[in-house]
Amino acid sequence: MKKHSRRLRLATGLAAFLGIVCASVARAEPAAVPELDCVIEPQQVVKLATPVVGVISRLDVDRGDVVRKNQVLGKLEDGLEEVALKLARARATNDFATKAVQARLEYLRRKNARAGQLVAKAIVAQATAEEADADANVAEQQLKEAELNLEIARLEVHRSEEALQQRTVRSPIDGVVVERLLVPGEYRNEQSPILTLAQIDPLRVEVFVPTSQYGRIQVGSNARVHPQQPIGGSYNAIVTVVDQVLDAASGTFGVRLALPNPELKLPAGIRCKVQFELQDPTFITGTVPPR
Repeated sequence: MKKHSRRLRLATGLAAFLGIVCASVARAEPAAVPELDCVIEPQQVVKLATPVVGVISRLDVDRGDVVRKNQVLGKLEDGLEEVALKLARARATNDFATKAVQARLEYLRRKNARAGQLVAKAIVAQATAEEADADANVAEQQLKEAELNLEIARLEVHRSEEALQQRTVRSPIDGVVVERLLVPGEYRNEQSPILTLAQIDPLRVEVFVPTSQYGRIQVGSNARVHPQQPIGGSYNAIVTVVDQVLDAASGTFGVRLALPNPELKLPAGIRCKVQFELQDPTFITGTVPPR
């Protein structure tokens, strides 16, 4: 009877000890978060226009086309700008006036030097030497004016080139054409964009996480994204933004992830599930979990 009672107390103590150990392990290991709903969106959407208004001359792309950064996608009517550029280039290369003034200046300098020698020998009057010196000084100022006019003409070339470039439609991103809003022959005013572009590499994944997990998801954390059917599959993503302001009404906070899409196989605008690789909050905050 005594042996049976002793064994019972030993078994009870062992069970209690194991219960404490299991509870401690459960408290030490953070609970995993189930898959959360998310949305895959473009990294950015651009309403593309030109800095100036005018009639569209041509568009080289249509909806669904893949475009690259700085690729020419179309142009506005630019006949006047092209003529203005040619005129500015002609003026910038015309240095005849500068050469003519320079030749006259060299002649007047030699004439002034000879007049000085003749005055020293009392062959000509002092007034003649002073007149030659004044003519040389005027020619020097005329040369400076001609050089300045030539530099202004070169600057006019840069301005004409910029004006012509402003009538060219270029892509600011690598992406795809989502929509073509105008067609050749239509007038683009200040309020009307020409094309809508979307950058889909990388894609942007938006998800709302329960506030109970705040501190366990950090910028740089990894996650697995599972797009809904018919896309399917599993893809790696990296956390890029963790909101610092929580939504008390819904009990959530926003997280944004970057999903690489180098081959543009994944579309944007599709729902998905995401599973985070969570950090241990005791490691993040440096606190000890309650016992």
